[in-house]
Amino acid sequence: MSLVAVLLALSPVIFVFLLLILRRMAADTAGLIGWVFTVAVAWIFFDTPPLVALQASVSGIVASLPIALVVATSILQVTVMLETGAIARVVALVKTVAPGQRVVQIMLINIGFGTLLTALGAVPVSILPPILLALGYSSFAAISLPALGYDALTTYALLGIPVVVFAGFVGRPIEDVGGYFARFMPVISTCIALGMVWLVGRWKLVWQGLLPTVIAGLTAGFICIAMNALGLITLTGIAAGLGVILVMVIYLKARGQPLRDRSVLDANDRAAEQRMPLWAAASPWLLLTLFALLVNAPFLPFFDLAFYELALPLEIIPGAPERVRLFWQAYFWILVSTALALPFLKPTGRQLAVSLQKWAQRAPRPVLAAAVFFAMAYVINHSGKGTDWVLADPNNNMVHVLATAAASGLGQMYPLVAPFLGLIGGFISGSETSSIAMLTALHLETAGKIGAQGLLVAAASGIGGGLASAISPAKLQNASASIDRIGEESQVIRHTVVVALAITAVTAILTLLWAF
Repeated sequence: MSLVAVLLALSPVIFVFLLLILRRMAADTAGLIGWVFTVAVAWIFFDTPPLVALQASVSGIVASLPIALVVATSILQVTVMLETGAIARVVALVKTVAPGQRVVQIMLINIGFGTLLTALGAVPVSILPPILLALGYSSFAAISLPALGYDALTTYALLGIPVVVFAGFVGRPIEDVGGYFARFMPVISTCIALGMVWLVGRWKLVWQGLLPTVIAGLTAGFICIAMNALGLITLTGIAAGLGVILVMVIYLKARGQPLRDRSVLDANDRAAEQRMPLWAAASPWLLLTLFALLVNAPFLPFFDLAFYELALPLEIIPGAPERVRLFWQAYFWILVSTALALPFLKPTGRQLAVSLQKWAQRAPRPVLAAAVFFAMAYVINHSGKGTDWVLADPNNNMVHVLATAAASGLGQMYPLVAPFLGLIGGFISGSETSSIAMLTALHLETAGKIGAQGLLVAAASGIGGGLASAISPAKLQNASASIDRIGEESQVIRHTVVVALAITAVTAILTLLWAF
């Protein structure tokens, strides 16, 4: 395999990386330019007909909908909740929880509540920074903690969409692939919990809060394994988030520490309590939780109906239909729960108008970013195929070129590199799911060449892609914007990159130990 072919196959990733780092381009703009570049490379150098590249791109955009539309609907939901005062009411509650117990607060808010929100399709980097700032955390902590917390169980975000997408790419049921992710979780979620505490108070706070931190991390991790064993993979994030909240409450009670203290509330908090009862403020999330349980509980008929019977396959690439699964997707139920909660939130006409206006300003660019990176991945995966969708020469496929080079250059050390490739993919694309879409085919082919467990190596790369949330420009900027601190994300990333690289290294070591 020539060096030129390898560099050309790798060039779309390098190109987008340079746009993000050197030109500091927004993720959606860099992705759109990167997609044009990828199509050109696939056409000119890998003999991919333009029609095939465009058709693959459309299929990738359809595959991106579970991510792209959940971004759009969750932004709408949180905007409505902010405008109606529902978020202010939630803040008033959270401020009273575990006062003076900073480590427990971090675990409750970012591992417990953050994981629960992520699993349901909400966006912690939009919701949690104002809460943390109101609790007295620095703007640095308010930005960095939700971004890192997004990683804890990001594989199980959005009702398990990353796992579902991964299952689709490897052609196996989610019940078969969930265990490859779950086995990493006790170690990785504990490392993430420790990383959060380190970001706030460095090693001094880590040693002071070591016990609750480890308890929270292990609880989340072992719940993942248990939910996989029970066949409830799509509900993993919900169970883990609630589990962490429960064990932290038990920890406080066992230590004789106060669970709540209303003396920390100010006049604005009390006014928020008067304006709206807590159940009404949380009604969108309560309804969303109810619907998530209904459509995923295995003892009810709704999962098979929504996931399998009403899969709504859309065949764009012959023989490889994309399953829309409208009535199972998190974005559908986020929209439904938001609409049904309106009588409880009681928005005025002006509040609704402002919410829609802000949503129209905030949603399109993140949606575009998700779509174009999936389009890039699909062009790369199907490069070299003719109009009959048959790959006549494997050397014209960019994935095959990279896999062959990686196998010959790294040999049995390749599993050590795979999580770092996932981290880079997640950094570039902004999501674990996009990283999975970009790299899974590469990992499976490379692992096959060196005799490693392909599913394990690909899953480890997915975990690396999730860890990229801590350094994702889009997520950090989202968190900064929610507290009017745009610009501070460039300072935050200098510290979160240390944590992300360290945890990715742990993932890499585990992958190498387990891959053969």
